[in-house]
Amino acid sequence: MKHKAKWIVLLIMAVAIIMPLVTAAPVMADKLSDAIAAAPQGTGKGQIDPTAPPGVLGIPGAPSPGLMVCFLWAIWVGWIFSTVGAFGGIMAGVGHITIYGLGAYAKTFKDTSPGLNKMLTDSIRVSNQWLVGLSALVSSVNYGRQNRLVKSLGFFLGIGALFATLLVVYTTAGKISFSQYQGWFGLCVFLIAAFMIYEMSPKGQAKKQSAKAAAKAFEETVKNKGDIVDQGVKTLKWSFTKTEIAFFGQKFSFSPMWAFVGGFLISALASFIGVGGGFLYVPFLTSVVGLPMFVVAGTSALAVLIGMIFSIFNFMVIKGVMIYWPMIGIELIGIFVGSMIGPRTGKYIPEKALKWIFLVLAFYIGLRYTLRGFFGISML
Repeated sequence: MKHKAKWIVLLIMAVAIIMPLVTAAPVMADKLSDAIAAAPQGTGKGQIDPTAPPGVLGIPGAPSPGLMVCFLWAIWVGWIFSTVGAFGGIMAGVGHITIYGLGAYAKTFKDTSPGLNKMLTDSIRVSNQWLVGLSALVSSVNYGRQNRLVKSLGFFLGIGALFATLLVVYTTAGKISFSQYQGWFGLCVFLIAAFMIYEMSPKGQAKKQSAKAAAKAFEETVKNKGDIVDQGVKTLKWSFTKTEIAFFGQKFSFSPMWAFVGGFLISALASFIGVGGGFLYVPFLTSVVGLPMFVVAGTSALAVLIGMIFSIFNFMVIKGVMIYWPMIGIELIGIFVGSMIGPRTGKYIPEKALKWIFLVLAFYIGLRYTLRGFFGISML
């Protein structure tokens, strides 16, 4: 009861902090005001109607997502990320781009106001990262308590992400149109789906006997209501060249330096499309490192958390990218709820089912956004 009461208190505190952001009137920065003033006035697409009620970022006539829709979608985002250690940023992007209508709205300014188009695109990218960042924080704490994350591995992945986010922010902020963003977003996700299909094939599974054995032992322990913490991650050996851990009776090893390189490459791509990178960390950790999914989710969350802290800071503080706080505020509350549910329900879902959830979502979203962004082809 004390443990539950503590989380209830934390949730109340989060609501108390975030609600002023939800109800506050957005303050428009000079560069956004200039972009709006430069856009043609009128009621058609790609035009600004000064008499229309303000929506996202205080822009007259912009979409104004319902707070309940934002809250419920954020619960789903928090759950999927905290369950499989990935796809939170992708699902956050789907919400901001499609469910809330921000993508279609940004695209209308492609020719009439390219500056406003790019500002809205950057806002979507950073909004995704806020949701993933909070989910990664809550998930890291929960998985850490269950002894289901490799701290040293997540740390080195995150340090690689630090350098990558600096590179991406300085080279892409304010320079990417929405169509380019949507196309690359979809292509990255689609390629990961193809990789996951290979990973689940007999050839891809051939070298994963230790991971499968550990996953099976974990599932049996959960089924029999055993102590998962006692058999959780233990560091057996640590060095910059090779680290060895144990999980449920199986040994795994990795190179921290290669983890740094992997974190840099993964985060560079993830930061570009405005997500946490979990959808890339997961196959990296399962295929390259060879860890079971029950360890991957927490380790991925820690790496994502480190990367998100630096990416959000660089985009918002250094480059001045704006987000719509009323929307983000209610979403963060939903993220907190979903992220608390994920680790408590994910342990009851078989490893294969978790991978299939990942695969189906990746294939559909990747194909849909690739066709729409690069070729203008709509797909249900």
